[in-house]
Order: sequence, then structure tokens, then C-alpha cells
Amino acid sequence: MSGDDIIEIISKKLGQKKDRYMIPPPVFITMKGEFITFDLEDGVLKTKFPVQEQFLNPFRSLQGGIVAAAVDNTFGPLSMLVAPPSVTRRIEMKYSSPVTPDLEYITVEARFIKRDHRMLTFRADVRDPSGKLLAKAKALHWILDESEED
Repeated sequence: MSGDDIIEIISKKLGQKKDRYMIPPPVFITMKGEFITFDLEDGVLKTKFPVQEQFLNPFRSLQGGIVAAAVDNTFGPLSMLVAPPSVTRRIEMKYSSPVTPDLEYITVEARFIKRDHRMLTFRADVRDPSGKLLAKAKALHWILDESEED
């Protein structure tokens, strides 16, 4: 499934309300994010983000907040694929290894865990091109309008 297919699915889910949203958002474009795969049955979305020099910290590794932004930019679209529009209430990152420019890119594999009324739970792994785990994340999202149905 291509990135355009994923954007089309989100747009169709939003229906007449799609003009209220920027899909994909400008931050996803600025970060040069790409949708890799989506599995609706398992609730998994995989994205890819290049390691860009402008986002490096003084230690010559990707700023931790940029890694978190890559994760959030994967949780966000996944949330729109599995539920009505929502916002991030809480995101927690656990970093294992630095993301250095020699890695070229990172992948984020996000998984929808559960829905409890208006609360959505997600988890994600951030990996380098060889599959090495660089960070883990978990997030809670809040559905904006509980009257909206999937």
C-alpha cells in the first residue's frame, strides 16, 4: 500500500470533514516522512524518516525531540486510520541508542493497542535500517468528538 493510498483512506474516513485537516500535515512533509506499510487488521503503520543534518544536536545525533516527532507523526495518522480524529494527550519515549547521520534514516512501527471510550493507546518501535532498536514509545490519544463513529 503506497503513501497515497494511506492518505486516501484517511481522507475517505474523514468524509466531508476532510477539509478541516491538513493530510499529511506540514511537519510530516518538512521531516520528509514516508508511509511504508499499513495493516488495518493488526492496526500497524510503518513510516520512514531520513536523518537530516538540520535536526542534529551538538553531539551530532538526531535531537531526541525530532525522534519523538517522527513517532508522533506515525501515531497521528494511525489514530486517524483506526478511530475518529484524536489528539495526543501523553507520549513517553525511551531511548536506547543515538540516531547518527550514518544511519541515513529511521523507521517507526506504530501499533494500535486498544480503545477505551475516548482514550486510544499506542506503542511504537524506532529502528535503524538494519533493524536495531533505537527507541520505544507509548502514547495516549483523546478522541475529539465522541459522537463520531468509525
